[in-house]
Amino acid sequence: MRLRLPPRSQTGARVWRVEGGRVEERPDQLATEEPLEIRLLQGERRRTVAVTMRTPGADAELAAGFLFAEGVVDGRERILRVDHLADGAEPGCSNIVEVELAADGPVPDLASLERHFFSTSACGVCGKAGLEKLHLRIAEPLPPGPEVSPEVVRSLPDLLRQAQGLFAATGGLHAAGLFDPAGALLAAREDVGRHNALDKLLGWALFAGLLPLRDHLVMVSGRSSYEILQKCLVAGVPVVCAVSAPSSLAVELANRFNVTLIGFLRGDRFNVYSGLERLAGAAVQPSLPIL
Repeated sequence: MRLRLPPRSQTGARVWRVEGGRVEERPDQLATEEPLEIRLLQGERRRTVAVTMRTPGADAELAAGFLFAEGVVDGRERILRVDHLADGAEPGCSNIVEVELAADGPVPDLASLERHFFSTSACGVCGKAGLEKLHLRIAEPLPPGPEVSPEVVRSLPDLLRQAQGLFAATGGLHAAGLFDPAGALLAAREDVGRHNALDKLLGWALFAGLLPLRDHLVMVSGRSSYEILQKCLVAGVPVVCAVSAPSSLAVELANRFNVTLIGFLRGDRFNVYSGLERLAGAAVQPSLPIL
C-alpha cells in the first residue's frame, strides 16, 4: 500500500554509514519534528491551549482529536473551523492551528490543559488524580462486545505496518490504527509522538462522524500508557492493542472501565491484561499467583 505523504513530514539529511571497516556517505530521510501551537477561539476570546512537538501532517485532526480527548469539545458540532494561520500572518504560521468554537456555546474548562502548554512528542503527563476526574466524564464502564478472534488480533501489527508510508521512508515514527472487529483497517496516522498519532486518529474519527467508537479496535505502536488508554476510553474504544507492554496505571484504567487491553502483540503471541471476555474462544488455563 503506497500512501501520499504529507508535506514537510520528512527532512533530508546525510549520514555516514560505517560497516565492516568502511565509511560511506549517503543521503537519508528523517521524520520531521516541529512544534505545533493549538489556539482556541470563541467569540472575542483567544488562547493558546497547547504546544506539542509533532510531525507535520493531519494537523487539524491532531488539534481536534486532542481537544476531544481532553474534554474541551464533545462532538464535531462544537467546532466551527480548524485552520492553519494564513501565510504571512505571523512568523511560524504553518505551525499554528486555530480551532474556532461557537461563540454562544458553553465556555470550556481549560484548567486540565495547563500541563500541555509545552510537551515533547513523547510526553504524557498524568497521575492517579486523573482517574478520579475521568470518572466524572465517564459514569459507567464500557458495555460488552465486540467479540474479536485471536487471528484478527494477531493480524493487526502487519496491517498497521503496511499503512505506515512515512515509517517506511524514515524508520522513526509511531502509528495508531483504527480497525473494525473483522480486522479491516479504517484509518492510520503517524507521528513522532505516540499520543499525537492517536490524537490524529481520533480527530479523523471525529470529523468522519464515527464517535463513539464502541465497535472498533485501536492498535498503537510502542507501549500503552495511561494517556493512551484515557484517550481511547473517552472515544469509547473497547479494545486497545499495543506492540509493547502497558504501564500499571493503564492496566488499572482498563480494569476499571472494562477495556480489553492487549500488549506484547508480536508474531503469534500476545498478552491480555484486561477484558478477556471479548476474545473469541479464549480458554483460560489455571492461573499462577501474582508476585
